[in-house]
Amino acid sequence: MGDFFEFLKENKEMVDSLIRKHFPEKWDDKYLEHLFGKPTYVYDSDALTKSLADPIWDFLNRGGKRWRPALFLLLVEALGGDLEKIKDIAVIPELVHNGSIMVDDVEDLGEMRRGKPCTHKIFGVDVAVNAANEMYYMPLMVLIKNTSNLDDKTRLRMYDIYSQEMINIGAGQGMDIWWHKGKADVSEDHYLQMCSYKTGTLARMAARLAVAASNGSDEQEDKIGKIAEAFGVAFQIQDDVLSASSKDFADQKGYGDDITEGKRSLMVIHALNNASEDDRKELLSILDSHTREKERIDKAIEILNKTGAVEYSKKRAKEIMAKAWNDANHLIPESEAKDKLKSLVDYLIEREI
Repeated sequence: MGDFFEFLKENKEMVDSLIRKHFPEKWDDKYLEHLFGKPTYVYDSDALTKSLADPIWDFLNRGGKRWRPALFLLLVEALGGDLEKIKDIAVIPELVHNGSIMVDDVEDLGEMRRGKPCTHKIFGVDVAVNAANEMYYMPLMVLIKNTSNLDDKTRLRMYDIYSQEMINIGAGQGMDIWWHKGKADVSEDHYLQMCSYKTGTLARMAARLAVAASNGSDEQEDKIGKIAEAFGVAFQIQDDVLSASSKDFADQKGYGDDITEGKRSLMVIHALNNASEDDRKELLSILDSHTREKERIDKAIEILNKTGAVEYSKKRAKEIMAKAWNDANHLIPESEAKDKLKSLVDYLIEREI
């Protein structure tokens, strides 16, 4: 796994350089004209830097694993695509992902993210929401400006992929938000569908874009997309597990944030289905109170552990990943890139932070 961590580190540096190439940290009039078009009157470059570039780069500079771009790049390499011509496309799902986190933090009243106060805590809710929305659409400039390396058919295919997955991500977040409001009868299949759209959709976007960029078949796009969706689901399950069992993870995100949000995670669903009646009532009471009291959060985590919810969730993540990999394994030619893809699978369900 050590070699794979080194690959992720090198990949992150390359992806960050690609993001800076298209979306620098400081925006002058020349860049604004490139990004937005020729102004009818005059741009306020200072206002746009402070309200967009600064919050975006404050967030991006905090880190992040950049595994979605890594997924895109590894699939392009494995499928025989021209990596040098289309590697810039890797930034599309990454920027959308970071924008979605900013919005998620506002919606969930988050306090901490990646070891710092959430963007809305530093810049205000209005700036955070607007900057996050910009991150949904800015990366399309990579397609708009990349006409020399992409034929019209491929670009149209990529626009269709982007559009459908962006529609899906709102559905996943919508289910998650509504459940926070106190819905107790969320099934495991409900939860997995939510994850497949909220977290899986951007991994699926990265994979489908990689297949399109490599002129892959519709079958490859569908089945490899489902592998990537499973990556995202497993990643979300592991996120939920770490939030209840890892101090280092809690220090990055905020202790007990998922409990405070009232999140109906796979662990919570399992616990509600297997706890004693008293523990079930207490867990629901804690979740629905959106408390930040450490004692009550500790009690909720104690109930999760008592019902075996943590181990059950880890097991389900592995099962989901194994099935998806086996279903589409034959569609990816054997190569060093494919070996790294398998290492990515292992990393997503074994990581500790």
